[in-house]
Amino acid sequence: MTPEFFTLVIDKLSSLSEKEQVILSSYIDIKTFSKGELLLRQDEVCKFIYFIITGTVIYYQLTNNGEEFTTDFAFDGEWVTDNRSRITQTPSHLNIKAWDNTKVIVIQQSDLETLFTNIPSLERVVRLSIEQAYVKLAQWSIDLQTLSAEERYQKLVEKSPQVFQKLPLYHIANYLGIAPKSLSRIRNKKTPSD
Repeated sequence: MTPEFFTLVIDKLSSLSEKEQVILSSYIDIKTFSKGELLLRQDEVCKFIYFIITGTVIYYQLTNNGEEFTTDFAFDGEWVTDNRSRITQTPSHLNIKAWDNTKVIVIQQSDLETLFTNIPSLERVVRLSIEQAYVKLAQWSIDLQTLSAEERYQKLVEKSPQVFQKLPLYHIANYLGIAPKSLSRIRNKKTPSD
């Protein structure tokens, strides 16, 4: 996939003129991260928005004893950033790591205002992206409090089946807020109907 792919994705939400496409292409870079490489390090200020062309990333927080606590993940065609850190320009509480070789389009935070001025419809795209991220986070917070582990698992299977092909079970269990053994039991119970 290429920057043209990125333009097609933006066009799904808001049509860009030829002039706007040229402006946008002058502000984006393409970067490749190797498996295990950090896109953002905890305690750094997030200064970018990434769009995944190919690859998988995980969001995680390091616990006091050095373990990774998985909080989210993203795949091809999804936006990646830490909105809280980026918007407030305060240190991130998260690490964002390439789970496999990952190719992204990069827009620097410092370029966003210029892009919003020159391409007003891009501001709408970014706003919609932030709103979708907020809704996802709010719903997940509710799900963690109100759904059983089995219900959370089933919801993840329905909404993001690719997770089970791309990430190891310990990251998935961590995200679901359960122990890996509990996830194995749930999966074994569900296997006949999966």
